[in-house]
Amino acid sequence: MFDPTLLKTFLAVSTTLNFTRAGEQLGLSQPTVSQHVSKLERAAGRLLISRDTRDVRLTDNGDAMVGFARTILAAHDEASAYFTGSAMRGRLRFGSADDLALTQLPQILRDFRQLYPQINLELTVNQSGVLSRRLASGQLDLVFVKQEPGASDGRVVRRERLAWVAHKSLTLATGAPVPMIAYQAPSISRTAAITALESAGRTWRITCNTREVNGVIAAARAGIGIAVFPQTMVPPDLIDVTTLFDLPSLGELEFALLANPASSREPVDALISAILGRPGSVSAARPA
Repeated sequence: MFDPTLLKTFLAVSTTLNFTRAGEQLGLSQPTVSQHVSKLERAAGRLLISRDTRDVRLTDNGDAMVGFARTILAAHDEASAYFTGSAMRGRLRFGSADDLALTQLPQILRDFRQLYPQINLELTVNQSGVLSRRLASGQLDLVFVKQEPGASDGRVVRRERLAWVAHKSLTLATGAPVPMIAYQAPSISRTAAITALESAGRTWRITCNTREVNGVIAAARAGIGIAVFPQTMVPPDLIDVTTLFDLPSLGELEFALLANPASSREPVDALISAILGRPGSVSAARPA
């Protein structure tokens, strides 16, 4: 009943309350904008916009049309994406390390769902070790995890240095045990921290033991202890304290995509391509 082109023009006018500016946004002339609005009003059988030489404003019916227009255009876009997107279908069980889920990965997954609407994407968020075990047991098709360098034959997205991180208010007396905020075992960052400290002859104690990245972040911000983060994922309100407290090097880890060889390759390869197509957006965000 309502032409999407006319609805888009109407929404631009409703936002700017100016036919000329609406035209500039849409790349249309002012007369064309006026024609679109008039055609929509005829289709609705109601006056939607009251305009004179001094003022442009929405009528009550115009206010109602704004809501309908947004709903109609959203449905139109969804239908267009569905029928113009890939015919690929099926189920894709994807697992992501919880810290990576705090990056722009969710946006990539939303884009993937729009591009492949007939794929039923099931997301599992957990620690890397848990995800790797579920992949090996056939419960997942693809996982995006942290691992030790060279630990698998998966697709490496990037390699990154680990850092000791804490709140600027934290103090540590010379010779005192290092207060550690860590994931529950098994954990790559936990193992790296303990191995590095013991190799350097430093004593340590666990001040916070958590299963989730949000727990690590909260404890570090509270000044409870020192956490381990990939270098590019250090939150802005925390600092690298490696030099400050003379802490040993932690080495590096890899961010990798591991696939289940028994899973259907087409949807798995499509999601791998989507993630690798925006490498910076996946990795550059917040803590791990």
